[in-house]
Amino acid sequence: MTSEHLDVLVVGAGLSGIGAACHLETERPGTTYAVLESRAAMGGTWDLFRYPGIRSDSDMFTLGYSFRPWKESKSIADGADIRRYIEDTAREFGVTDKIRYHRRVVSADWSSDESRWTVTVERTDTGGTETLTCSWLHTCAGYYRYDEGFRPTFEGEERFGGQLIHPQHWPEDLDLTGKKVVVIGSGATAVTLVPNLADQAEKVTMLQRTPSYILSLPGRDPLAKALKKRLPDKVTYPIVRWKNVLTSTALYQLSRRRPAMVRSLIRRLTEKQLPGFDVDTHFNPPYNPWDQRLCLVPDGDLFRTLRNGKADIVTDRIASFTENGIQLESGAHLDADVIVTATGLNLLPAGGMTLFLDGEQVDLAETVSYKGMMLSGVPNFSMVIGYTNASWTLKADLVNRYVCRLLDHLDRNGYVSATPVAPPEGADAPFLDLASGYVQRSLSGLPKQGGRTPWRLHQNYILDVRMMKRGSLEDEGMTFQKRTSVPAGAGAVA
Repeated sequence: MTSEHLDVLVVGAGLSGIGAACHLETERPGTTYAVLESRAAMGGTWDLFRYPGIRSDSDMFTLGYSFRPWKESKSIADGADIRRYIEDTAREFGVTDKIRYHRRVVSADWSSDESRWTVTVERTDTGGTETLTCSWLHTCAGYYRYDEGFRPTFEGEERFGGQLIHPQHWPEDLDLTGKKVVVIGSGATAVTLVPNLADQAEKVTMLQRTPSYILSLPGRDPLAKALKKRLPDKVTYPIVRWKNVLTSTALYQLSRRRPAMVRSLIRRLTEKQLPGFDVDTHFNPPYNPWDQRLCLVPDGDLFRTLRNGKADIVTDRIASFTENGIQLESGAHLDADVIVTATGLNLLPAGGMTLFLDGEQVDLAETVSYKGMMLSGVPNFSMVIGYTNASWTLKADLVNRYVCRLLDHLDRNGYVSATPVAPPEGADAPFLDLASGYVQRSLSGLPKQGGRTPWRLHQNYILDVRMMKRGSLEDEGMTFQKRTSVPAGAGAVA
């Protein structure tokens, strides 16, 4: 049986996958491709998560695409606005019809003889199976499990008589009127939920084991607001984008080099937002700034909610659940009708697919990342993993454009594949240098990174722009191959 063959197969129709398709449309017209999406709609994260107040934790001038300006002055956007932005982009660039929904990639097997991937796809609507072949496989499926969030098991939780909810699976018809709500967690999801639930519930308590660094950011960018009155969007957007890139990069670099200074600065800003509050207990993490992601709150909404007494914060450990709430190790008890476990994500590298090379399974943990986007020993395979210290799309745009550059290079030189190699000295650094629990739980299954370019992840957009937009495609980390045999009916990469 002859399966359909495509030049490029993009996995995932979220922010990264739609961006990849747009780059293929504009930079490689004539390339045959499809976007496979396991769910029934595009948008990825921004379609899946529907909890109250869901919003970006990066500003939209850097979370937006480089090639399509974010036209509002609103800096922190809610999930519906981001989803609409993705959908509008797909329509504008003509990629909507290239998306195939209800298709989850199960496995992909590279044939060295045929220089192509054979991809096995499960139909999530019918349970059937499809097979496709492609010359290049590009994974844009994020890095966490869509069907299951991380939720630890709590002592006695079976006794709790109320409702237990994970934000990744928020009930559409949930009514919190007159109810007591406890939100377990201190990350971006928790600090988003608390001020939004406080307008509905009788009482909201944010229960955290360990505090996070929380910074207030203007909901609307002052520079964007001023420039939009005088300049068109195509001029305003790159100015504000670069301003935000430089600001966030400077804060990150200062955090790594002078952590005590940044810790003191964040403390002073928090004390200004919460006069008389016990900052030492509730907003004094035991780790340095940017050991974990900073949490951003637009216009200080969390601080305002705490100030106004609409919510409170408790720093303690859970002893056990009870019939009507949570017993804490300190001896205190939190009454609750609803408990929200904002306890994080489960990572899922490569969209959960299993990779094979000529029938032999690839162990991701034994590979080394090349430029944060390819794997040593694995030909014609790329993946988008965004920054941990900046907007996801900054890295996604660079990777998607780099893939187009590589495909052009293959065509110009008569190559059929590009295969990264590991550094000769080896590599054992973790793929993600972040102390967050969801990262630490999953490092053993992720690729390694090396100690130098091109095997090191800079987590620095400015350095990556120089390497990925202007750097050479031929370096010591990459090899290129010509066809050893010609399968019937096969064309070039594009």
